[in-house]
Amino acid sequence: MERKRNRGRIGNPMKILALCTGNPERLPGKSYKTGIFKHAVNGAMMIDAEGLVGDAICNRKHHGGIDQAVYVEGSLTLDWWSGELGRPYEPGTFGENMVISDLDNRDVSVGDRFISGDLILEATSCRIPCATFAARMNDPKFAKRYTAAARPGIYCRVIKAGVAEAGMLVAHRPFSGVKVTMSELMETFGRRLPEPDRARYLAAPIHYKLRAMLESQY
Repeated sequence: MERKRNRGRIGNPMKILALCTGNPERLPGKSYKTGIFKHAVNGAMMIDAEGLVGDAICNRKHHGGIDQAVYVEGSLTLDWWSGELGRPYEPGTFGENMVISDLDNRDVSVGDRFISGDLILEATSCRIPCATFAARMNDPKFAKRYTAAARPGIYCRVIKAGVAEAGMLVAHRPFSGVKVTMSELMETFGRRLPEPDRARYLAAPIHYKLRAMLESQY
């Protein structure tokens, strides 16, 4: 099973399939604005420590910031969702900033790096679905559905800023230390971890908010 999942990574060079940005928009029935409505852009985009320049981030308490500057989805995961949703998947539907070809989100761990040209991204945490996401998908149960699928999207910090555009090659460099996968992060989110798992999480370059939560457990 693992061999099948990783075949795309080994056999084909990864590429940026889409870069997506959004503007502040209101969800139907909501009073607040959100930047979750992303659309693929043409041409090159500057990506700095805060993410894609010009992308809307409306709720900075829960979104954006240095440790979740760029939200990545893998094409293999989105292909799976296309089958689940019963329709073609349009880049940006989940609010992602970047789609990478031949990538399964389940194969990504904290500390993994994605390198494209001068740009270097480092995975820090997984996407935890919220009510805004469910409203965006027009399905009040979608947050539970997304959690049950165990294929969460990937938040990244920007190690080195750079210009990126669709079609650029991407190198996926796995973290050399202990592994904490995106699926595992979703499964254990908000739980008190056994000490060995807590130590393993803290040994990885995890999102600073998660690190603070883990450090406060003892």
